[in-house]
Amino acid sequence: MDQRPRLADVAARAGVSTASVSLVLRGEPGPSAETRERVLAAAAELDYRPDRTASLLARRRRHLLGVLLDVRNPFHAELVEELHVEADKAGYEVVLSTLTRGRDEDRAIETLLDFRCEALILLGPDASEEALDRLAAQVPCVVIGRTVGAAQVDVVRPADDIGVDAALLHLIGLGHREIAFVDGGQGAVAAIRRRGYRRAMRRAGLLPLIVAGDHTEEGGVLAGRRLLAGPALPTAVVASNDRLAVGLMDAFVRAGVDVPGRVSIVGYDDSSLARLAHIDLTSVNQDAPAQARNAVLAAVSRLDKGRTVRFEAVLVPHLVVRGSTAPPVSS
Repeated sequence: MDQRPRLADVAARAGVSTASVSLVLRGEPGPSAETRERVLAAAAELDYRPDRTASLLARRRRHLLGVLLDVRNPFHAELVEELHVEADKAGYEVVLSTLTRGRDEDRAIETLLDFRCEALILLGPDASEEALDRLAAQVPCVVIGRTVGAAQVDVVRPADDIGVDAALLHLIGLGHREIAFVDGGQGAVAAIRRRGYRRAMRRAGLLPLIVAGDHTEEGGVLAGRRLLAGPALPTAVVASNDRLAVGLMDAFVRAGVDVPGRVSIVGYDDSSLARLAHIDLTSVNQDAPAQARNAVLAAVSRLDKGRTVRFEAVLVPHLVVRGSTAPPVSS
């Protein structure tokens, strides 16, 4: 049986009405300073904690934002932390539903719909534009991290072409000409970065070299082994995300290939992995706080203000240079 103190218990201890207790605990105007002091003292004495579930159910609206993320992606973890901050400012709670090896996007999104979330924020989804359009017909949706054509979803994304350009300009400026790209696989985000690499290499008059990968550390290890088995190593490699870059670095270190002495490596996301001292990865920063701020703004403006016009925010990424890049040995 639940023996937790109730709002009525705090009211009885403080000698005020439950309405006054509710106003004090929500920080709203009305009760006197003396009443506030008595209520807060009573709540502390009783170790009272509000029942979030009951509070949400008592409202006509649930004020829940559902977030789809890949639990294996450290950049998604950073985005979720920022989303919590922004949602709390807006008076919303966040419900998380994760992708795992055995749990795909459809199932994860279904979970969020089962929780009756008022809007969904999808981090780097691979769903087709048609599927996103169908979902947006049920509930307001914000997509973070990729372009979306005509689907009626709001979009917050980095200008990935500028991010990849920044990585290549840095390497070319150091003197590199043989620059490979480790691909992220079949997803929409990977495709955008792959196109950006090809375009930037053509513009620089350099020959593209794309190695298959899958946005995981294991994919980076396999890509590194493929490069090591080739006729000659490139002098630099750009990876489609930081996880690939870390796997690539691991393969090279195990083979005795110095980074950055023999091969320079650039990642994408500037995740917590990149900032570790023993990894020290040059990487493209996407500004997670700004992405989260814009995503919550997009969702809340539909829910609270009835906005119907499609919203898209394109943020300019920047390169953070660390110890994984250096001029090529021959320069």
